[in-house]
Amino acid sequence: MEETIFSKIIRHEIPADIIYEDDAVIAFLDIKPINPGGTLVVPKKWSRNVLDIDSESWSKVMEVVRLLAPAVKSAMHAEGINIVMNNEPVGNQLIFHSHVHIIPRHKNDNSIDVPGTPYPEGEQARVAEKIRAKLLELNV
Repeated sequence: MEETIFSKIIRHEIPADIIYEDDAVIAFLDIKPINPGGTLVVPKKWSRNVLDIDSESWSKVMEVVRLLAPAVKSAMHAEGINIVMNNEPVGNQLIFHSHVHIIPRHKNDNSIDVPGTPYPEGEQARVAEKIRAKLLELNV
């Protein structure tokens, strides 16, 4: 287990604007939100990220995300919501304790718009095959 700022928030050792808490999950406002009302939903049981979180913790986190997202959207008068999880440093994960962002979005905020890139001819099928092969290898 890695000690993080989230561990201290979970233990109520440092202040946070907690908006939800139960036995398995805590949710609080992000101190550096993309937009006001940005909320972090965190399992109390430590895991680094989606690559190692257990299915029970993941289910509980995502159920809380589902419950909180409409409240965040409405309270912030947002026109939309992004649900985001950054994983590993190259994926922009900064705190290495699993967490999901609820990000209220407003028209023309341009806060996290990232344009996609189409696959070159035939590459999409090759990528899909690689992923299917890996799933077979992992018995998924």
